[in-house]
Amino acid sequence: MQEQVKQQHIPVKVYRTGERLMVAAPMAGLEPENFLVELTGDDRLILHGNLRAMLKEIFDLLLDEWSAGAYHRELALPIPVDGECANVTYGNGVLTVALPISTQTRPARLTLKRLAATHGERRGNAGHPPACLHS
Repeated sequence: MQEQVKQQHIPVKVYRTGERLMVAAPMAGLEPENFLVELTGDDRLILHGNLRAMLKEIFDLLLDEWSAGAYHRELALPIPVDGECANVTYGNGVLTVALPISTQTRPARLTLKRLAATHGERRGNAGHPPACLHS
């Protein structure tokens, strides 16, 4: 049996704090450079995880019920946010995006900086939305 390439729908949790809109999505088996997070001008958040390498031919694949990517999810955000000031983290197989609430959406394309093989981050602010640190 050969490994199948399947684009997977990602379930998400979206919640709001006083200053941020948070999105958490399980995207197991990826590395920081496999991610792209995009916030569009029309208040859409796009989460994308590229497919990792297929299993090498040294294995006989007997059952194939999941794969490490490709992941893709687009969702409409309920309120305007600042994409440039977003914090993005990946650890324990979960991608978390913290978007500061804003009066107008500011689009951005965000990638992660590798901290370890399966951990990464993109720090757009230090917890204070008006004082954004650009990465």
